[in-house]
Amino acid sequence: MASAGTSVSARRVAFASLVGTSIEWYDYFLFGTAAVLVFNTQFFTSLSPTAGMLASLATFGVAFVARPFGGVIFGHFGDRLGRKSMLVLSLLMMGGGTVVIGLLPNYAQIGVWAPILLVAARILQGFAVGGEWSGAVLMAAEHAPAHKRAYYASWPQCGVPIGMALSTGAFFLVQLMPAAEVQAWGWRIPFLASGVLVIVGLWVRLAITESPEFAKIKDAGAQSKLPIAEVFATAKKPMLLGILVLFAPNIPFYIATVFLLTYIPEHVGISSSVVLLQLTVVSILEAFTIPRAAQLADRIGRSKTLMLGAAMFIVLAFPMFLLINTGSEVWLFLSLVLMLPVSHALSYAAAASYVSDIFPARVRYTGTAMSYQLGSIASSAPAPLIAGALLAATGSWQGVALYLAAAAAVTLLSLLLSRGDAALVHQEDAVGAEDTVGIGQPEPVRAGVA
Repeated sequence: MASAGTSVSARRVAFASLVGTSIEWYDYFLFGTAAVLVFNTQFFTSLSPTAGMLASLATFGVAFVARPFGGVIFGHFGDRLGRKSMLVLSLLMMGGGTVVIGLLPNYAQIGVWAPILLVAARILQGFAVGGEWSGAVLMAAEHAPAHKRAYYASWPQCGVPIGMALSTGAFFLVQLMPAAEVQAWGWRIPFLASGVLVIVGLWVRLAITESPEFAKIKDAGAQSKLPIAEVFATAKKPMLLGILVLFAPNIPFYIATVFLLTYIPEHVGISSSVVLLQLTVVSILEAFTIPRAAQLADRIGRSKTLMLGAAMFIVLAFPMFLLINTGSEVWLFLSLVLMLPVSHALSYAAAASYVSDIFPARVRYTGTAMSYQLGSIASSAPAPLIAGALLAATGSWQGVALYLAAAAAVTLLSLLLSRGDAALVHQEDAVGAEDTVGIGQPEPVRAGVA
């Protein structure tokens, strides 16, 4: 049983991880919202409106290419030097990239250099977030009591809906300004505000202690010399499973938060302001449902919780779009609730501890980062573009709904097929054990993936 001191420390570290990830995801999602609403008119004015929108969405996806490189670099030093220092660095890089975007001249002022500099700043954001998620999750999970591993690891996951709520809320407020002022300078305010948030995040993160599991590895001199090589040599199956597990939470999330921002105003007739407001509200709701879903995962098992979330997406994919297409704001809100605070929360809450614990502690930062970032390239990055292409090709939302259901089916099938595979042992009972975990010795084996 965890001591009271351990619980207090776990809560403090989990809270620090939550604050930092909320700020970083605010920065990250802010770009996605701006890509849909203003970047096409600010940085791609030489293109037609349709081409400008596609170029703007493609710029959003550029970050996903940079994320695995960030995962390798941050993972290497996170496994070699420690988790905490990498989290501080990632926050500084992300905030710096966001503030730069807020200061960039537009196409009318500097021509082609405007989109080039925008892409460069987006790459910096992608590189930073490549090391953020895994480091924050590990700090929370590795400080946690074993029986609450999923719960505490879910706190950084709450940073996603909180960051989404902050970014969509910021643009909702900006859009209350006259349209001319929004285009002239108002869109820059949310980006520049990131500088203040980063200062708060640094103050919180600098106050926490290093991961105890990494401290044991360092004291034993058991750090991996080249973590990325060790992951590819010894943990290819866990990495593949980690990639596929993320299809269910990632693709529906980016369809809801990026694709629907253009689909609903253009094809359903509900204004973008209403969509932004509803996304803000459901994102706040999800910040509360993610920890509850993680508590369920601690009770019944993480893979069962992940499979439940994936199954809900499969069942609800078409009904959710039917609700959206009624044109009713009430039914739209219900659809978004089913999509994010319910189905996404179930599939996303347990993913953090699930993916991290299929890797040994000595290469856990790298393994978790690579699974998450390669999974993002395969699932998150192309999701808005694929959804848009399906809509353009078929003229119907049904292809998008089928795409959403198929993504969830990939996760569900990968979890079902992995059960009983000794190479994919899940340490639900053994993580945090004092004797062998995390110091380079074999971890206790348990049959199957929990």
